[in-house]
Amino acid sequence: MTKVKPFSLFTDFDINLFKSGKHYNLFEKFGSHIVTYEGEKGTYFSVWAPSAKSVSVIGDFNFWNAEEHPLYVRWDSSGIWEGFIPHVGKGSLYKYAITSNINDVKTEKADPYAVRCEHPPKTASIVWETSNYTWKDKSWMSYRSEKNGLDRPYAVYEVHLGSWMKNVEEDRFLTYAELSKTLVDYVKELNFTHVEFMPIMEYPYDPSWGYQITGYFAPTSRFGTPQEFMGLIDAFHDADIGVILDWVPSHFPSDAHGLGNFDGSNLYEHPDIRKGYHQDWKSLIFNYERPEVRSFLISNAVYWLKNYHVDALRVDAVASMIYLDYSREDGEWEPNIYGGNENLEAISFLKECNQAIYSMFDGVQTIAEESTAFTGVTNKVEHGGLGFGMKWMMGWMHDTLDYFKKDPIYRSYHQNEITFSLAYAFSEHFMLPISHDEVVYGKNSVLGRMPGDEWQRFANLRLMLGYMYTHPGTKLLFMGAEFGQYNEWNFQTSLDWNLLEFKPHIQTKSYVKTLNTLYKNTPALYEKGFAQAGFEWISYDDHKNAVMSYIRKGHDEKNDLIVVCNFTPNYHEKYDIGVPRKGSLVEVFNSDSSEFGGGNNLNIKAIKVKKNTTNNKPFTATILVPPLAICVFKYK
Repeated sequence: MTKVKPFSLFTDFDINLFKSGKHYNLFEKFGSHIVTYEGEKGTYFSVWAPSAKSVSVIGDFNFWNAEEHPLYVRWDSSGIWEGFIPHVGKGSLYKYAITSNINDVKTEKADPYAVRCEHPPKTASIVWETSNYTWKDKSWMSYRSEKNGLDRPYAVYEVHLGSWMKNVEEDRFLTYAELSKTLVDYVKELNFTHVEFMPIMEYPYDPSWGYQITGYFAPTSRFGTPQEFMGLIDAFHDADIGVILDWVPSHFPSDAHGLGNFDGSNLYEHPDIRKGYHQDWKSLIFNYERPEVRSFLISNAVYWLKNYHVDALRVDAVASMIYLDYSREDGEWEPNIYGGNENLEAISFLKECNQAIYSMFDGVQTIAEESTAFTGVTNKVEHGGLGFGMKWMMGWMHDTLDYFKKDPIYRSYHQNEITFSLAYAFSEHFMLPISHDEVVYGKNSVLGRMPGDEWQRFANLRLMLGYMYTHPGTKLLFMGAEFGQYNEWNFQTSLDWNLLEFKPHIQTKSYVKTLNTLYKNTPALYEKGFAQAGFEWISYDDHKNAVMSYIRKGHDEKNDLIVVCNFTPNYHEKYDIGVPRKGSLVEVFNSDSSEFGGGNNLNIKAIKVKKNTTNNKPFTATILVPPLAICVFKYK
């Protein structure tokens, strides 16, 4: 009796699309699928291994014996091996035993398309179904395109699930099911609009934080099942919060069970070490020249958006993809056909991927982590761009954190550093990140790098966050900064939740909640967040006082905001700023409020605007400016 029956889910059309790199739903064909064939229930397996001499399914159902269940190779030169194995079902553990026709190299590989994997350090794939989950987010999905648009507020809470909070008594991670209550309630309480998960695709090595992926289609089993992860996303959507996933199409680890040297050949990685090996991360780089690899990656992006109802993908390490000389010395890279340093194949891949995503889904976004001045990252592909919805504003992040590290006594000499971002703020659709990368490796926590005594540190933190939220662009804040974590982030331990027993940290958390509420409820802060028309300087050159002021604008000038930032501990009882029209100003936000731990130096009364030219504006308002504080005003 044949143990493996010839069976296929592939049509000729599927094969043609796959070989041309245009199949974006490969997860419906490749991998393991529970089916009924000829009256028998079992599992269909298929894997791409064109350099293989033989491929077998090994698992707990055949004592991991490679002789028991050999797959059939297709006749169409696609390199696909497939077959139906009766009586293998949900929960079965398996891998592919591959003998290569290159020197008879033998590999045992996890399934690249597995939807569930064993808990590391175990490495087998698990036969599983995800289509049986009943989604409850119909309401969210119906209005997501409006909620997730580029003219809407994005206040993103970046989370590493393994270290956000732990069950201390049992010394373990919280599960997806537990996070569906605790994390969702917390993000909702603080009024963030979105949550971003650092990579949750299966990864073997905890210190990689998830950025070295071996199971691209499987949410990590550290926290539970795929259905429980779906439940977490559902819970966020029920709380009116969007979900962003970190996605890593740039590189993958060389672990024995992973994608590297998959069938004894450089199947997924580029064969030229100058394009196929990442020196910084000791990892392998995808071969963007190979159509089947492009299909694999685009299908993976589509999978999370389609099967998991994810609302955006933040694409990691884009700069490392688009430059051939990224982190390489002369002689370690080869120019492209035009003599330049751009990786033309990676660039065309990113364009194709973005076009596919935006054509297939309403109301989703892609966000590039791209640290260079590469032109047009967020321009539409048809206009010569890469086609991303947003790009992390890394220059703003570094300039801002460097500026705030300085003792305020020196800030007057560095005013251009804090204002420089507005010179290029509208060249892309920028997201302002205070990310995980800035609170590790000796850089200190955000609060920890602030100068001065404790009061000044917290005042500086409030000022920096207020400046961030009133600066054009969307916002991202890494977990812990919202309550003033003192220690650097440590992926092995929980955040220091005990700090919330102390008033300054409670007040800081309240401050971030208030900032998020102001941002969400104030159209002038987001309607034109990527447009020059949404921002106007009042004064950027008061170096002497280290004070700057500006106007934020939405579609209706009645909603315009006037923002004043004082970057020193000096108090200005009567400070003149120019304003565009007559009327009265009322203060709608002040980081020096005693509610947040400040000195309560507030503009309590409405401020009558005088007809007098200041800062090249026809009218003047005389305001009180507190120390190390941001004040926000609105026309009455």
